[in-house]
Amino acid sequence: MKLWEKDFYYHPQKNIGLLYKLANEEFISKFRHTKVEENLKGYVRFKLNDEAVKPDEMMEYEQLKNEYEKTLNEMTEKQRTVFLLSRRDGFKQAEIAKQLGISIKAVEKRMKNALSLLRLKLYYYG
Repeated sequence: MKLWEKDFYYHPQKNIGLLYKLANEEFISKFRHTKVEENLKGYVRFKLNDEAVKPDEMMEYEQLKNEYEKTLNEMTEKQRTVFLLSRRDGFKQAEIAKQLGISIKAVEKRMKNALSLLRLKLYYYG
């Protein structure tokens, strides 16, 4: 799928190493995503056995969600765009740079600033 998205010419014998590399990167990406999901489950401790969510847990989740949305609105438009393209849409920095017509360094700086703001604002909810 990644080869098709990149519009890359594929030859099975010549590109076997590339396929292994793409598969490895996809595995690592999924693994990291799973770890992030597990960390977020710490914020919202939903029961897997269909028990009702406690009101205080739901309130804590709503407060975190509201603070997150508020922090997103406090970001500059450039920071928010880079952050959402990366975190929500799953684009890599090079893809974001190409799409926005900016350098990779600019993407890195905007992402760093966006994450710093999120850490600062959401620190007490962790």
